[in-house]
Amino acid sequence: MSGFNLAEYVLEAGARSPDRLALAVLGPARAERWSYRRLRSAVLGTATGLREMGLRDGARILMRLGNNPDFPVTYLGAIAAGLVPVPTSPLLTLREITAIADEIRPDLIVAGEGIALPQSAAPVLDQGKLRGFASLPQAGFSRGDPERLAYIIYSSGSSGAPRAVMHAHRAILARRAMFDGWYGLRAEDRMMHAGAFNWSFTLGTGLMDPWTVGAAALIPAAGTEIEQLPLLAARHGATILAAAPGVFRRMLREDWPAVPSLRHGLVAGERLDPGLRRDWRDRTGSDLHEAMGLSECSTFISGSPARPAPEGSAGYPQEGRRVAVLDGAGAPLAPGQAGLLAVHRSDPGLFLGYLDNDLETNEKFLGEWFITGDQAQMAPDGAVTLLGRVDDMMNAGGYRVAPGEIEDLLALVPGAGDIAATEITVAPGVSVIAAFWTGTAPEADLRDLAARDLARYKQPRLYIKLPELPRTGTGKINRRALRAAHDKV
Repeated sequence: MSGFNLAEYVLEAGARSPDRLALAVLGPARAERWSYRRLRSAVLGTATGLREMGLRDGARILMRLGNNPDFPVTYLGAIAAGLVPVPTSPLLTLREITAIADEIRPDLIVAGEGIALPQSAAPVLDQGKLRGFASLPQAGFSRGDPERLAYIIYSSGSSGAPRAVMHAHRAILARRAMFDGWYGLRAEDRMMHAGAFNWSFTLGTGLMDPWTVGAAALIPAAGTEIEQLPLLAARHGATILAAAPGVFRRMLREDWPAVPSLRHGLVAGERLDPGLRRDWRDRTGSDLHEAMGLSECSTFISGSPARPAPEGSAGYPQEGRRVAVLDGAGAPLAPGQAGLLAVHRSDPGLFLGYLDNDLETNEKFLGEWFITGDQAQMAPDGAVTLLGRVDDMMNAGGYRVAPGEIEDLLALVPGAGDIAATEITVAPGVSVIAAFWTGTAPEADLRDLAARDLARYKQPRLYIKLPELPRTGTGKINRRALRAAHDKV
């Protein structure tokens, strides 16, 4: 394939139906609506404005924008122009974003109001001037090799320092496997995503994928309370609702009428505990479908409306994805054996590498396989059960214990709230499994269930109640932070 551009691919379906709804930003009183005609015009006008600034092909644009449509318009506009956007969270501090700028060496910084900017010599484009680009004449798409660099994202840093992850234009092609393998996505759908524009889960699942098929993307306006989401979904006819598991958990705490248009929900970013899935089914009559992915590769394992995941599993490898569970030497293991979850090097969604770090890139591969960092086991029918990150695995008396096994069980206790398990050091050379919870359930209830349903070596020795669990910027439980806060030595 030659002459390819990611942004052109995303906008192609909308160009055939320019008056259809592409985006609605849902506020409490009114919705800001974008047709596909308006979206395409804004993207290609932005591409023109960026080119007229004299940026060369492959120039890097550090995006410091808030939760508004300027974010995806700038992202696609840069890619359309042959430039390389680097989307970042507006929550990053001066120190954090300066470290990123030092690594990225941006050619331009796009600045939203009130958002920390790095200490950098790069020129700054303010949001007001950026918005003026949308009305400029439309640029053509910069086409080329689909293997060339399209964008850079940062990993969450849940298991180490955040890394600059480079992705090619062809990464968008891998997302086609999700349309049936996870979403059940159709052109007539109205996909509502509860995340901010700048989260990669929102950017991909909530925006790029609906636009690729010509569906409508519904995004709650900045400041929308989670408790308002069901009402917005009902008012605007959402057919699919996507969010982190914690968002669904909070919605279930509130009283709201049924959402007749809703077919199912999508979760990612953190393991879906079976209790939450059952509670959602009981409440709504619709299912939750989980997907597993990572910064280095788009989601590749999922349940779907056509093939729901067996309870406790993450689902099945999507069609066309080569996924395996390997031993330490890189050989595939038999069904039921625990090992390293891996994706084949040929996967179109796999990253190009870490920026300026070939050594660390190469260390992620074992022969022809990319090692995800997750422990897993595969059932005879192909269903994959995640057992935890390799660096999250706990050691109890010589036995390896997966946090998820404990977390899924304790989450069944009424009033448990959010649950996390990790290994903490209590004395030199002595570590124990600790369970953390945020709800109103008595410690005795948690202990009793663990004593009843877990082998002795798997049972937490410590129970620590917290007002909330520490999380990464993408909503995952930050077990590294838990260990750092509660290690005694």
